[in-house]
Amino acid sequence: MIRTVQLLRYLSDAPRRRRVTAATNKVESFNRFSQWIGFGNRGVIADNDPIAQGKTMKFNALLTNAVIFHNALDIAEIVRQLLEEGWEIDPEDLAHISPYLTEHINRFGEYSTHELGVQPEASDPKLGVDFTPLREQDLTAAGLDQAA
Repeated sequence: MIRTVQLLRYLSDAPRRRRVTAATNKVESFNRFSQWIGFGNRGVIADNDPIAQGKTMKFNALLTNAVIFHNALDIAEIVRQLLEEGWEIDPEDLAHISPYLTEHINRFGEYSTHELGVQPEASDPKLGVDFTPLREQDLTAAGLDQAA
């Protein structure tokens, strides 16, 4: 009965369907990106040892998240440069940028490890873009902007 009620709510509520579809698309994009990162052995974990399988999955998750973090830092730096050059950045445009970028990654290349001990500069998490209108739009779409 609970499933039927949820299905009826889903079918009758267009904003809910859009939110569910958007969330599903984000999860699927992450999974495709993670599979692209873990390309060794075509993504098949051939080991029967549960501990080894867990290590493989954790390593892939760590590597995936590290690349996403690096991409997010690169995107933030580009946004900062554009703001410094006088460009106006629309928060709506930033909301559509994905950190699942792969074009700049050479999976089969040679990588140097001589810079592993170099301490990077601290990253400033602030972009100088006002996301308040997007938050208000999300609250309105979710029906959370009205007092109970």
